[in-house]
Amino acid sequence: MKKTYIHLLKGWPGLRWDAAALAEPLAAVRFEQGRLLGRMATLGFPLDGEAELTVLTEELVRSSAIEGERLDDRQVRSSLARRLGLDTGSIVPSTDRIDGLAELMLDATRNFMKPLTTERLFGWHAALFPTGRNAFGRITVGAWRKPGTAPMRVVSGPMGRETVHFEAPDARRVPQEMRAFLTWFDASPVTDPILHAGLAHFRFVTIHPFDDGNGRLARAVAEMALARSDGSPQRFYSMSAQIETERRDYYDMLEKSQRGGLDVTPWLRWFIGCLARALDRAETTLATVLHKARLMEILNALPANPRQRKAVSRLLDGFEGPFTTSKYAKMNACATDTALRDINALIACGVLVRGPSGGRSTEYRLVNEVMH
Repeated sequence: MKKTYIHLLKGWPGLRWDAAALAEPLAAVRFEQGRLLGRMATLGFPLDGEAELTVLTEELVRSSAIEGERLDDRQVRSSLARRLGLDTGSIVPSTDRIDGLAELMLDATRNFMKPLTTERLFGWHAALFPTGRNAFGRITVGAWRKPGTAPMRVVSGPMGRETVHFEAPDARRVPQEMRAFLTWFDASPVTDPILHAGLAHFRFVTIHPFDDGNGRLARAVAEMALARSDGSPQRFYSMSAQIETERRDYYDMLEKSQRGGLDVTPWLRWFIGCLARALDRAETTLATVLHKARLMEILNALPANPRQRKAVSRLLDGFEGPFTTSKYAKMNACATDTALRDINALIACGVLVRGPSGGRSTEYRLVNEVMH
């Protein structure tokens, strides 16, 4: 029996939903959204910049992880920091691809009130694939997928064991579908902006207009819609991070919604719930940022030398692996005796603590809580 996907139904893209069923969770998530934005507004510079940098880094890293691509979070953070004009204390060289991803996300969120046009989407797509290739070979970049190509199937899972969730519209329909989508997206929403963001994500990912990168672009479009909902260019919560955590449910809901008629109430209920959990997750991000700020306050109050500042900055940026005296010495090109004196001074002032092992294998870490 041939599967009938939502985009083949009479009335597409006229999606329907039960507003009464969504009213309570929508009001709750709106309250949490306002509460978080209110808290972030009290931070002031540079804490709000650090919070946004942390969230945007997670957004890009986790959005790529959904598609099975692992990005170096240090490179992503460094690329974003340069574009935001923030001093992170460490500069890590990035790649053209990571720089392109950073430009894409900042354009979507910083310029959220600008119209979403075909040319803008083509530019985003080109930024995703600066070499004109993906993991499997050359692809069409900065243009809709071409007629005559194989059917576009939306899949998840490792190569060779993919799960097919649905089949996108024929490529010949893409230009017309995208004209309708872009007109709808930039029109004044007739519904709540959060619902508009959820519908935008669903419609874009259903059309799947490009050869590759559709999931990441769908999430960027949703982030742009959420920025409009917030009325702010700064991002303090990451939907992609939460979607990556709930990846199985995400794909299951997409698949079910493709085959369940034009009523997308279940999809919107899931989207609202995912947003609520993303807002809750943001509280952890805020706590981390405040903790880092407190550590830097202690460090700035000390006669800390450049070696100590460099080491603490590296640890705050997420130093990989155990941090030892020898690694401190190598990082700063100094003697191990000098490294040990510096570390002991940081322990004495409450910035670092020793791990349980002793001797040359002793590890050090930032304190989890700072005593006032």
